[in-house]
Amino acid sequence: MSVMLLALFGMAAIYMAVTADASATPMRAMLMQLLWYAIGGVGIFFVMQFDAEQLWRVAPLLFGLGIFLLIAVLFLYDRNVAASTGARSWFKFGPVTFQPSEVMKPAYILMLARVVTNHNVRFKHTWGNDWRLIGEMILWTIPVLVLMILQKDFGTSLVFAAIFAGVVLVSGITWKIILPIGLVAGGIGTGTILLVTQDWGRKILANVGFQEYQFKRIDAWLDPSASTSNSSYQLWQSMKAIGSGMMTGRGFNNLKVTVPVRESDMAFSAIGEAFGFIGCAVLILLYFLLIYQMIRVTFDTKNEFYAYIATGVIMMILFHVFENIGMNIGLLPLTGIPLPFVSQGGSFLLANMLSVGMVLSMRYHHQSYMFSREGEGFEA
Repeated sequence: MSVMLLALFGMAAIYMAVTADASATPMRAMLMQLLWYAIGGVGIFFVMQFDAEQLWRVAPLLFGLGIFLLIAVLFLYDRNVAASTGARSWFKFGPVTFQPSEVMKPAYILMLARVVTNHNVRFKHTWGNDWRLIGEMILWTIPVLVLMILQKDFGTSLVFAAIFAGVVLVSGITWKIILPIGLVAGGIGTGTILLVTQDWGRKILANVGFQEYQFKRIDAWLDPSASTSNSSYQLWQSMKAIGSGMMTGRGFNNLKVTVPVRESDMAFSAIGEAFGFIGCAVLILLYFLLIYQMIRVTFDTKNEFYAYIATGVIMMILFHVFENIGMNIGLLPLTGIPLPFVSQGGSFLLANMLSVGMVLSMRYHHQSYMFSREGEGFEA
């Protein structure tokens, strides 16, 4: 139910954005999004047929497919998208564009859940074994992050990092390891912010792969009013749109503020302008309801493998919501992260629907499995 309500928000936001910006025919945009919702619905039904054992066995195959697609897009990427965004992360087949990293997200979640479960049934939690588990998880994560860096898709890299962090937190690893790692990660984040605010730091970051457009996004975040007609334009307009909605909004299809890419990355600004603070609050509550429902399903099934899958899906959705809303209101830098089930985009919507399908398969099958000590599968 929560996904359906989010979909209604999404259809309304896309219709209003396309109508206001005249970037495409509203009816065509609506039909395309409805088509992807329909495909996603079929995908949910299909994934729900897989029980825990089948998901366990298919995880390496999906992970391998995801890696293959991430490598292929480095050579077959859409040149027009690369020229405008700098990212080599999109296929194009006629009028249809496709982002292979969206295939990788559910595949990575499945593989990480399998790795952690397999380790935990074979080894007790000791200092050495916990470090071994972290090492195994890193080994499966490195290829994904390297390919994301080669594609120059920093925003999606953060999504995989969030999934990794969430699974680590619930994997049973002792806090004596997690706490220092968290402090180090926080220090690296703080150091990176320091580097991007200094000329000498930017030279260092440029030498390790940071692009000029990424620095401009950070500048726009730090001071959105400095260049409202150039690099800060999108953020400044988004903040104006949300602010102009005030408490109850201007009303459906009555958008006055122009915001670039409003039907995709900036869909939240359309909702804020049209429905105001109340509409935004309802949208955020729907996301909390979705997360709550997924957590409840996990507790009901009491299956370790499923628990890690659900954790990965929850972290993926939470990060998207937190980052997208944060960048729309100026709390976080612009990263090109869309809003789950709301933003326009077929491959992104399909990835989210399939991920929800993996969680729903828990309730559909509702079986408790015992993992074999060899880690080869399940015993009923």
